[in-house]
Amino acid sequence: MAPLHASDTVAVVGAGTMGTGIAQIAAAAGHPVLLYDHWPDAVDRSLTALEKTLERVVARGKMTPEERLALLARITPCGELAALKTARLVVEAIVESLEIKRKLFADVEKLVDDEAVLATNTSSISITAIASGLQRPERLVGMHFFNPVPLMALVEIISGVATEPRVADMAYERAAAWGKSPVYARSTPGFIVNRVARPFYAEALRVLQEGAAEPETLDALMRDAGGFRMGPFELMDLIGHDVNFAVTRSVFEAHYYDPRFTPSLIQQELVEAGFLGRKSGRGFFRYDEAERPQPQTASDVDAPSSIVAHGDLGPLAPLVELLASKGIDVGRASHETGGGWIELDGRVAVAMTDGRSATERMATELKKPLVLVDLARDLAQATRIGLTPADQTTESERDLAVGLFQLLDKAVSVIADVPGMLVMRTVCMLANEAADAVNQGVCDTESVDTAMRKGVNYPQGPMEWARRIGLGYVVGVLSNLATGYGEDRYRVSPLLRRLLFAEAGPR
Repeated sequence: MAPLHASDTVAVVGAGTMGTGIAQIAAAAGHPVLLYDHWPDAVDRSLTALEKTLERVVARGKMTPEERLALLARITPCGELAALKTARLVVEAIVESLEIKRKLFADVEKLVDDEAVLATNTSSISITAIASGLQRPERLVGMHFFNPVPLMALVEIISGVATEPRVADMAYERAAAWGKSPVYARSTPGFIVNRVARPFYAEALRVLQEGAAEPETLDALMRDAGGFRMGPFELMDLIGHDVNFAVTRSVFEAHYYDPRFTPSLIQQELVEAGFLGRKSGRGFFRYDEAERPQPQTASDVDAPSSIVAHGDLGPLAPLVELLASKGIDVGRASHETGGGWIELDGRVAVAMTDGRSATERMATELKKPLVLVDLARDLAQATRIGLTPADQTTESERDLAVGLFQLLDKAVSVIADVPGMLVMRTVCMLANEAADAVNQGVCDTESVDTAMRKGVNYPQGPMEWARRIGLGYVVGVLSNLATGYGEDRYRVSPLLRRLLFAEAGPR
């Protein structure tokens, strides 16, 4: 099978948003492009929309008028499937139906040359299953682009059981030549991104179900402390709850009902009510109102007068450095007792969440009024911090912790005492799922981090983030969640444990 070149013809089947985007980037790379859709009007609408899109690109100075005309000239609308016979690469971007995709590729296979590569843009259907109806299943590969295609860098290159490695390599090379960041993956439910991303939604939904805070507050914590571009609730509203819930159910069922992927009853209720998010005008938020609800933010309170650090603070250690950089004096305990906490005015302890509730830790460990702090990706840059007090902690004791972070000009959101809080448990579960994907041969570590940064704009790859927190700390959080909930959902990935022991080295 000869390599693919920029002069080779690319055919795109499906003239919807994804197909139009794929046609655009292929043409921009110099390929002659054949654009076909079962509905002829769809191709006309696609090209009209593309013309307007490119006009805006020219207006922004990102393209010359001549480049725009040349790009459009390289795309040929096709009224019949038979017109695709000269294509060396055929990319399908049609409805997510196994039966329809199989039939399409069976028809295409009869038209094109034996050297042609067949690619599907499916986001959820098994590449192996799609290829099983072909005479030559080895030449079918997944090329999963992300929307909007011209802007999103990631392309998952997915091999089914029969896919020849050289076919996957050719798809990888083409995606890279089109300016994308491709990653290899094995065909398993959800591939990389749609599998590893499930905890981003699932943990937020569970924390909401346990009454920790309202969606707008939880979203603000994930954005302002976690560094994510969007919170989980506003993102689900944007995606559409029917779509997001369907993907979650699909991954859950395809993994033989693994509790790690259990769908949320809250989201099911929204779907049943027709509250699908932005497209229906209502989801977690209402879109027919001028103002969105604001996150809960603690009122200004007095700062503590005495701050003393005890023991190894772990992920909370940057707090001491940040306080010192602001000229705020932090003492160091002369003897370590209980380790890993900060004492305020000799009255209350502040510690990083470790997957146990504050109430449990106060009763069993510190024996002192306690307030836990949620994870921040970068404490210096974070504009909001999440706190949760133990049930035994008084309001005045809690306010000492609030005042501590207000000293650093941070907004503070106090949430109810749920184990692992929100950012910490979400990041640890993302890392856990990423590690399981690597452990099961879906992809390698570099690919899973690239996929989550480039495909869904995470501020950091989950495996990289786990190392930054500390593998031992992440494993501890997950173990505490598993013990506290008594559920297999929080079982620790064998790979995380292995990496932790590898870091420890010989005895």
